[in-house]
Amino acid sequence: MTANIETTKLPSMSASHRSERPRARVRYRAPFALRCGALLIDYIVLALIMTFSTMIARLIGGGARMAGGTAENVGIVLTLILAVLDLGVLAGLTGRTIGKWTTGLRIERISGGPPGILRACLRHFIGYPLSLLPFGLGFLIVTVSSTGRSLHDLIAGTIVVRRNEMVAVPARRGPRG
Repeated sequence: MTANIETTKLPSMSASHRSERPRARVRYRAPFALRCGALLIDYIVLALIMTFSTMIARLIGGGARMAGGTAENVGIVLTLILAVLDLGVLAGLTGRTIGKWTTGLRIERISGGPPGILRACLRHFIGYPLSLLPFGLGFLIVTVSSTGRSLHDLIAGTIVVRRNEMVAVPARRGPRG
């Protein structure tokens, strides 16, 4: 697992000593297997809604075709609404979809922070289909990329990280001699 380290100055928590201590912000790159797991969980949730609505449509639709068709249409609409809420709004505001929350991953801008709704929609609804087009090679870029970004991350200017912690950097010692 690789980490990107960015240093910032944060005030010391000690009340008696008001000096500033450097801290490093460490972002751990998300492993490919966890990213796949998060994607799978997101799509299982969406598929479950479609499956249940189809089952209800088949149960209702015995003699009354309209009732079964309506239940199926309601399932399609609910699936689309949940997809937009999960992959667009939730991911944009918090940086986490249901699958990423479950696996402990987070989507961030390259500069840090949540991606925003527009960037999350660009990533999921335009970037994912483009990543799938050339035989899924857009997803596999992450395995050979030094930054851990796939095609949809490059398109949206995002990165998926596992942890984001602030760690204290030890003070530099003077030259020995």
